[in-house]
Amino acid sequence: MGCAGWREAGRARHPGRAAPACQTDAVTVIDNAVYVDGRRVATPVSLDDTFEALQAAPGGFAWIGLYRPDAAELEIVAQEFGLHVLAVEDALTGHQRAKLDRYGDTRFVVLRPARYLDAEERVEFGEVHLFVGQDFVVGVRHAESPDLGRVRARLESDGLLARGPMGVLYAVLDQVVDEYAPVVAGLENDIDEIEDELFSGEAAVAKRIYDLSGEVMEFQRATKPLVGVIETLRAELDAGAETNDDDAGLELRRSLRDVLDHVIRITEKADEFRQTLQNALSVHATLVAQRQNEVMQSLTETSLAQSEQTKKISSWAAIFFAPSLVAGIYGMNFHNMPELGWEAGYPFAIVLMVASASVLYLIFKSRHWL
Repeated sequence: MGCAGWREAGRARHPGRAAPACQTDAVTVIDNAVYVDGRRVATPVSLDDTFEALQAAPGGFAWIGLYRPDAAELEIVAQEFGLHVLAVEDALTGHQRAKLDRYGDTRFVVLRPARYLDAEERVEFGEVHLFVGQDFVVGVRHAESPDLGRVRARLESDGLLARGPMGVLYAVLDQVVDEYAPVVAGLENDIDEIEDELFSGEAAVAKRIYDLSGEVMEFQRATKPLVGVIETLRAELDAGAETNDDDAGLELRRSLRDVLDHVIRITEKADEFRQTLQNALSVHATLVAQRQNEVMQSLTETSLAQSEQTKKISSWAAIFFAPSLVAGIYGMNFHNMPELGWEAGYPFAIVLMVASASVLYLIFKSRHWL
């Protein structure tokens, strides 16, 4: 179908709305299919063919998977399915928190998948955006995880596609949550290693605790909002069940409840991780402070020992200085020194030297300098 046919298809699907602009650039389409009663009835080779095939399949829905589309590529889909401009902007910008927004009959869901990289011992986070309408699902993936091709294959094999677009949303949610399990195991192993290294005295432990705390907080930002997202979806399905309580809807609500239970357990585990890391950081800070105190105590003891030695040296120097002073005075040999001719001068000088040294010795001894 050419540009004219695509424009005509857009007018037929959305009467009264301007036909979308024709784009000839290829869209980054990973998979593109139309389903009726859970069975793939068409695998269009282009988006133009998808819109046409969907019109020819009453009661069916289209599932389009896009991988890192640019603005022009996503605009083609947005105009055809009437996607809200704010949701499209979020899908293009990325770096969104996990959330569920409603724009009329279209749900815009942001998911934050994660995977643990064993070689690097770190968690890598991605982003998936889902536009879920009454007869379409548009998935925009910005990371390698999750493998939505595997999700599609599972749905096609077990008949879950009979649940329609909401069945696809559930399956993607379930896949994202299932892929959190290896992340939890990896983080738990890293925390166990930190606990073993905590008393080793390695300086790198603090940095690893900080890095791991950042990953855990990012993991919490990815998982905690899912509780509200799933509860909102269940509430909407419960409200719709009052008028349409079919087996597929009942099974879908049960499946979402199971996913919610998994998410709650994961968020509780993440909370435990964060608390453990905070305790580890406190213990590490205490150990560092203790080692610093030990070093300071050792330095203080050394300083005190040096001070004692200084006191002893200074005391003996003063003791020997007094006799030396007396001897120095009497050894000057001036003519006008009457003591030189005094018969008791020598004994007096000896007694004076001994007495001065003894007095100083007693003084220093009483002050525990000697």
